[in-house]
Amino acid sequence: MWKTVGYYNGEMGPLEEMKVPMGDRALYFGDGIYEATCVANRVPFALDDHLDRMYNSLRLLEIPFKKDRDWMKAELQKVIDAAEDSPIHFLYWQISRGVCPRNHPFPKDVEPTLMAYVKPHTMKPMDKPYKLISLEDTRFKLCNIKTLNLIPSVLANQRAVEHGCDEAVLHRGSRVTECAHSNISILKDGVLRTAPTDELILPGITRKHLLALARENGIPTDETPFSMVELMNADEIIVTSSSALCMMVESIDGIPVGGKDRKRLKLLQDAYLAKFQRETAK
Repeated sequence: MWKTVGYYNGEMGPLEEMKVPMGDRALYFGDGIYEATCVANRVPFALDDHLDRMYNSLRLLEIPFKKDRDWMKAELQKVIDAAEDSPIHFLYWQISRGVCPRNHPFPKDVEPTLMAYVKPHTMKPMDKPYKLISLEDTRFKLCNIKTLNLIPSVLANQRAVEHGCDEAVLHRGSRVTECAHSNISILKDGVLRTAPTDELILPGITRKHLLALARENGIPTDETPFSMVELMNADEIIVTSSSALCMMVESIDGIPVGGKDRKRLKLLQDAYLAKFQRETAK
């Protein structure tokens, strides 16, 4: 067992010792997709949801990945089981179009590659609120595909760090889209609102679960665009991601926000944590 485990096309070892071929198209073009989730008790959370999105992303990028779900689950479990014990692990995997000489068109007769890793992870406490900054969304219009092309998100997150913030909320004109590596929702007048799953946002797994949990707990939902003005005036703002689950927000650009519907927010956070614990129980 290793503390951090790396995997590449069936080979495993300590993450820091693993090598990737220089011809992998992920290196030159970001030509691939990725997924990530948390693991407790060696059980990956919401794996079927992540695999659904993975296969859809592969389809949209026209990557001919032929391995089925059972094979994927078995390979990912090998990586998880090779890791030393930890209360929570973080599991990441990506699939690229393959290894070949650098050339823009799709290569012929090349098998896609699978890379993965597992490392210990500490979830952020959900009672510690986020600070956000707002930035214009400069990404391309394929945000619904979980591709490896993340430079705009990297830059946005760097700006957040430089301002002492946890995340950057992105907008196209006045419309709020999502955060640099999270989805964003609001509570307003007892309704949970979040952007629709069009080409401008990633269809987040945690976002999907949050909507379902809201409905189960009698909270109406609304999947229509909302503006920066509506965001700033929301009763509560919620940032969701697979690595941090369901985080509240206390400020945007240094301006206090939210804090007006803590009861519903806490209900959703508790429901989500209970779901995570239930579905990753031994």
